[in-house]
Amino acid sequence: MGKQTAFDKNTVEFVTVAAEYCAFLEQVYDKEPSRVVDVLCKLLPLVYLKAAMLAEKEPEGLYLEEVVTEPDYDAIRQMLSEKFAENDDYLEVFVEDMKYSDTPVRRCISEDMADIYQALKNFVHSYRSGLDEVMEEAVAVCAEGFRTYWGQTLTNTLRAVHNVRYNIDQNLDDPSLYD
Repeated sequence: MGKQTAFDKNTVEFVTVAAEYCAFLEQVYDKEPSRVVDVLCKLLPLVYLKAAMLAEKEPEGLYLEEVVTEPDYDAIRQMLSEKFAENDDYLEVFVEDMKYSDTPVRRCISEDMADIYQALKNFVHSYRSGLDEVMEEAVAVCAEGFRTYWGQTLTNTLRAVHNVRYNIDQNLDDPSLYD
């Protein structure tokens, strides 16, 4: 596969941050909404930075197991939706459909975060196989996904999470938000 990237510094740092992101979302159910928002405001830019530093290699088409099931995805999305409550929806302008629409495109922070979770969890699982060829392919697939889909999703969602964190006039931990 050419120059090995599975063990270079940038890859190892990305694996660490990707695993941290996944672990955080898997534990979000027992965290206060304000804590979730605060951590995501710090973690998302780090995921973006580390992903942007991955080597650009074309995937070779090697089969990689996808470990995130639909129920796993839905559980993450639902937990985040509950944490963000009425702040989950946001208007997005950086989507292809916007070019052909007179109305804004609605997105959900929870769904976008679950999409990123799915890509990163599948990547981390493949990387942890310890098989050089699988690890190299996982890096290439994840880097390509970052360039073509989830990197833009991350930046769009970060804008929405930032807005929740810094521009709302309510206490995210107020129980009345969830009635």
